[in-house]
Amino acid sequence: MSTVHFDQVTKRFGKTTAVDSMSLDIVDGEFMVLLGPSGCGKSTALRMIAGLESITEGSLSIDGEVVNHVDPRKRGIAMVFQSYALYPNLTVRKNIESPLNAKDVPPDDGGPPRRLNAEERNTRVVEAARMLDLEPYLDRKPGALSGGQRQRVALARAIVARAKVLLMDEPLSNLDAKLRAQTRAELIDLHERLGGTVVYVTHDQIEAMTMADRVAIMANGALHQVGTPEEVYDRPANTFVAGFIGTPPMNLMDGVATSGGVRVAGAMLSAAHDLADGVKVTVGIRPEHLALVDGDSPPSSALAVEVRAVEWLGYESLVTADLVEARPTDPQASARAAASPGSDASGSDSSDTKTLVSDAPIDHDDPESVGATRRRVILRADGRVNARNGDTVRAVPTSGSVQLFDAETGVHL
Repeated sequence: MSTVHFDQVTKRFGKTTAVDSMSLDIVDGEFMVLLGPSGCGKSTALRMIAGLESITEGSLSIDGEVVNHVDPRKRGIAMVFQSYALYPNLTVRKNIESPLNAKDVPPDDGGPPRRLNAEERNTRVVEAARMLDLEPYLDRKPGALSGGQRQRVALARAIVARAKVLLMDEPLSNLDAKLRAQTRAELIDLHERLGGTVVYVTHDQIEAMTMADRVAIMANGALHQVGTPEEVYDRPANTFVAGFIGTPPMNLMDGVATSGGVRVAGAMLSAAHDLADGVKVTVGIRPEHLALVDGDSPPSSALAVEVRAVEWLGYESLVTADLVEARPTDPQASARAAASPGSDASGSDSSDTKTLVSDAPIDHDDPESVGATRRRVILRADGRVNARNGDTVRAVPTSGSVQLFDAETGVHL
C-alpha cells in the first residue's frame, strides 16, 4: 500500500490547460475516485500517476518519492484500462501472467522486487483467477469471453503484480447496467480483501458514491471538492457539485434573501443566513427534502409547480414540472397528487414523495451560466401518482433542508 501526493500539478497541451494546479493527498489503502464530466482532466491526472503523461508544473510523489521523471515500470503501479488492453493472441493465463514476465515485482517473502520463477508466477496466476472466478477460463483467449469476464482478466493481471497503487480508468463503462452493478459489488469486496491504494476514474457518480472512501470532483481541470460521499452529498462546496452529485441532483433555484429566510418564486422558505435583505442567492434543496401538500390551504413555504410529464418506473414515479410564481392553485390537483400512495398530505416530512430540480448543472466558473433561471423540476414519488399534465401542485421543504449558494460565484454560503 502507498500514498500519492499531487503538489500544484499542472498539465498543459499547447495552450490548453487539462489539469490546473491540482493538489491532492491520497492516503495509504484508500479507494479514491476522481469524478467529473468528460474533459474535466480526471483521466489526465490518472495518466500522470502512471507516467503516461508528463507533468508541466508541480510535483507528483508516490510513497514520498517524487516520480515526475521516473519510468512508468519503476513506479510500482498497475493499471486497468477502459478497453482492458488484453493480448488477443494469448490465453487468459498468459495475459494474467504477462506483467510478471515483463518486470521485477515484490515477492511474497517480503524481499526486494525481482523476477519470479515459474512456480511463483503460476501460484499468483491461480490465486488471482480463483479470487475473480476465472479458473474455468484460464486456457481460453479473450475473444471467447464476455465483456465482464475480460474486465476481470484485466483486474487479475493488475493484482498479480502486487502494485503499490492500482489505477482504474473507467473500467466499467463498456458493461451493461446489470453487469456494472454486479462488478461494482465485486470491486468493493476485492478492495476490502486485498487492501491497497486505488485511484479510480469515472464520470458515473453512482460508481463514485457506492465505491469510494473519498471522492475528488473535477471540472475544467480543477478540483472543486474532495470528501467522503456523505460530505459531498450533504454539503456540496458549490453549485457545480450540487448540480452534479445526486440522481437526480440537488434542486437549484433562484432566490432572494429576506430577514426571515429566502424568497423563491413567491414562496417564503426558512433558511439561516446573515445576508442583507434583497441579496440574490441560489437556493438548493435535495429531492428527498421536499413533500407534496394539499392545495386547499398551502403554507407560505409551498412551492408551486406545473406538471409537464409523468413517468412511471414501477418502484417510483418521476413527474417533470416547471416552477411557477405563486398563484391560486387547483385544490383538486394538489389534493389528488398529495393523496397519492405514499404521500403525506399534511405537508410533514415524507420519504415517499419528493421534488427536485433537473436542469443541467450550472458551471459556476462560466459567467454566462451563473444566475440563469432554473425552472424545471421533477417530483419523485414512490409507486404511482395521480398528477396529470397541466396540474399545478405544491411542495414544501422539510425543516433545515434549505442550502444557500452565492448567486455570482456559486460557492456554498
